[in-house]
Amino acid sequence: MTAYEVLIEFEVHHARKRLPGSVRQQIRRLFDDLASNPRPSHSQAIDIAQWEVPPGVEVRRLRLVPWRIIYAVNDQEAWVWILAIRRRPPYNYEDLPDLIARIQR
Repeated sequence: MTAYEVLIEFEVHHARKRLPGSVRQQIRRLFDDLASNPRPSHSQAIDIAQWEVPPGVEVRRLRLVPWRIIYAVNDQEAWVWILAIRRRPPYNYEDLPDLIARIQR
């Protein structure tokens, strides 16, 4: 099995520090697990057909009630890029185009 490099946006590090301790621990384990399994059964692909995404990149989400972790996977380059941690509700993916734009840099 391929080990994926886990890249974490600076904003995600900052957001994680503000979470309750138990949630921080769960998220850290989740990030570690993504290195070996970037598509766990409780994750879902996000429909990104309307946005321009680099070839081979899939955008997914994980739910850790009430949090959403938005991340991208590239199998060819073997990386997982953690783009955001958002609270739901009220998060409705309105910043998804901005998050996807980060992948293109």
